[in-house]
Amino acid sequence: MFILDTEKLIQKLKEEGDQPLWEYALNQEMERSGRSREELREQMDQSLAVMERSASTARKEPVQSVSGLTGGNACRYEQYRGKGNSLLGETASLAVGMALSCSEINASMQCIVACPTAGSCGIVPAVLLACAQSRGLDRQTLINALFTASAVGIIVGSRATVSGAEGGCQAECGAAAAMGAAAVTEMLGGTPDMAFHAAAMALKNVLGLTCDPVAGLVEIPCIKRNASGAMNALLSADLALAGVRSYIPFDEVVDAMYAIGKAMPQSVRETSKGGLAVTPTGMRMKKETQRGEEG
Repeated sequence: MFILDTEKLIQKLKEEGDQPLWEYALNQEMERSGRSREELREQMDQSLAVMERSASTARKEPVQSVSGLTGGNACRYEQYRGKGNSLLGETASLAVGMALSCSEINASMQCIVACPTAGSCGIVPAVLLACAQSRGLDRQTLINALFTASAVGIIVGSRATVSGAEGGCQAECGAAAAMGAAAVTEMLGGTPDMAFHAAAMALKNVLGLTCDPVAGLVEIPCIKRNASGAMNALLSADLALAGVRSYIPFDEVVDAMYAIGKAMPQSVRETSKGGLAVTPTGMRMKKETQRGEEG
């Protein structure tokens, strides 16, 4: 059974000869599913291939959402950063473009990996692929990192939720940022303890974040929140790798997130009855979308 208490989990990994978090997650899935190591790694490789396509497609040419409300920003940003104008470094700016691309592919109803949700699908692929490209890491290392991310996702989903309807966007983009931060940390040589500190910092940074999609669609502000979530994950991983620790343990951050989510008004939990969704511009966009559907 997967250990959901991270203090006990870290101790278990130390007893197993400093076993990495990704290997623990893989072994647990082998036990749960009855499938072989090779089968599970192949399945993860297939998911990685989908991530790679979704992280690149909308950067090469504009992709419009089904609603027509959004699209083209991943390509626009890629052209901007290609001219050397970005204020961010190569890894960070690449991650932003990749996160936007994944989210625009989702909004256009193409194939993505919900990691952990469709609305937060850009964060984990963006940070892992951008780091791997900038550091020259191989495919097997990326697959390992996805298992690390899955371990964090299991803990968040089991102790709390990854649903925006239940916990707000802190539960979706927050969980994704925590998963990405932990995965990057371990991928770049950090320990499981450091990975959980990275995850804790990433989730702390978005506590209270509402889920208020304009017109009830996973586009505004969701797409740009994926780009922001990627930056959050990279920053948190960087801090952890530097030896910075979260004063509040990861488990307690997750539990706090869940409590905050339950305390949030229903209007800001994916109902589109509050927040940005009910601003004058948000309401106008909703009417435009409805007219488009009727037409």
